[in-house]
Amino acid sequence: MTSFDTSPHLNIWRALPALAVVFVMLATTGWTALRTHRESSALAASLAQWQHGHLHGLRLPDPEAAPARLARFFGSLTPGDRDRLARRYPLAVGNMNGAPVSLRYRANHLALEQARKSERGRMHDSRLSTAGQQDAGRRMHRYESLLSAGRQILAFDPEGSGRIAEVFGDLASARRISVVVPGVDTDLLTFQRTNRPYTAPVGMAKALYAAERTVRPTTRTAVIAWADYTSPDGLGVDAATGLRAEEGAVRLNALLRALPGRAPVSMFCHSYGSVLCGVAARDMPRRVADIAVAASPGMRAAGAAGLGTTARVWAMRDASDWVRDVPYLELGGLGHGADPVSAGFGARVLSARDAEGHSGYFQPGTDSLRNLAAVGAGAYSEVTCAREDDACRSGLSGTPTAERA
Repeated sequence: MTSFDTSPHLNIWRALPALAVVFVMLATTGWTALRTHRESSALAASLAQWQHGHLHGLRLPDPEAAPARLARFFGSLTPGDRDRLARRYPLAVGNMNGAPVSLRYRANHLALEQARKSERGRMHDSRLSTAGQQDAGRRMHRYESLLSAGRQILAFDPEGSGRIAEVFGDLASARRISVVVPGVDTDLLTFQRTNRPYTAPVGMAKALYAAERTVRPTTRTAVIAWADYTSPDGLGVDAATGLRAEEGAVRLNALLRALPGRAPVSMFCHSYGSVLCGVAARDMPRRVADIAVAASPGMRAAGAAGLGTTARVWAMRDASDWVRDVPYLELGGLGHGADPVSAGFGARVLSARDAEGHSGYFQPGTDSLRNLAAVGAGAYSEVTCAREDDACRSGLSGTPTAERA
């Protein structure tokens, strides 16, 4: 073998076919569906109306203003005026960081009612193909489900494949907040599933919320199922690049900066969602205490220190998860960097020995879910480390600051 044959450049090029194959797997392991993402025209129209709107003769504030500025504005209004704005501009208010969460829930309920009515009409529109009418029926039924009593929709955008976020628990009074960030092929229609429910964002968040209350019953928690970004499509190169993660990171950090109260926040990022969290980490507010990734193809960083965050970084991967075969490298924008569960990365590695594959980390009864819940509830002494020599509990003694307050 010549010296050229052993060069690192040749080894990298030899890895490229494997990289392509694995990321096709990444893109197709979720709920594959080819979709075309369009501009958020309905939301944009609502925001434009808000920008030209008035209340009692006064101009409304910039909807992109700082959350604190918008919170002061809404706080200065009467309940009747807040309700009037939600009815006039439901999509704008429902997606406005800084608006009271209860008002966002109400505004998004109104927006969902409008969307349901629109899809019901499209179901019987003779100008649409049969497939188009069937798609309208699926969306209409999803909206009906989201309109069920008690559901707290924090964000909703019906355009394209759709974006959405839902809250479980009382976000305003929570002492600990968890945010679940899912991976590829997440949209309105895949936000929840009847079959294998814990592989979809709603099921993940529900399971985490229940497990957190089990591990620490006296701690008030809230969990957000956050699918308010355009995830990679099932087939394509998006899953192998950071483009969708970079776009989503902006949206995620905007939400985090607008969360009510001062409770510590824990991020739970699955598969491509961990790429997004890795990109977002540097600009996350300091109240983010934990970033936990499961089934990660990489966080677009060489190590935990490179994420630029003060949050604790946790990682887990089940031995049967195919993502372990990802060639953990980044080359020309393809790939997402180092393996978060490797010893050199520097994350605190949690046990996930019974997670059963790529999508089983939030399955009730698993050690993976128990460990994620312990992190989310601040019960750090309850975590189970993946290795006996792992330092995942180091520096975790004592009661979390938020619970001493």
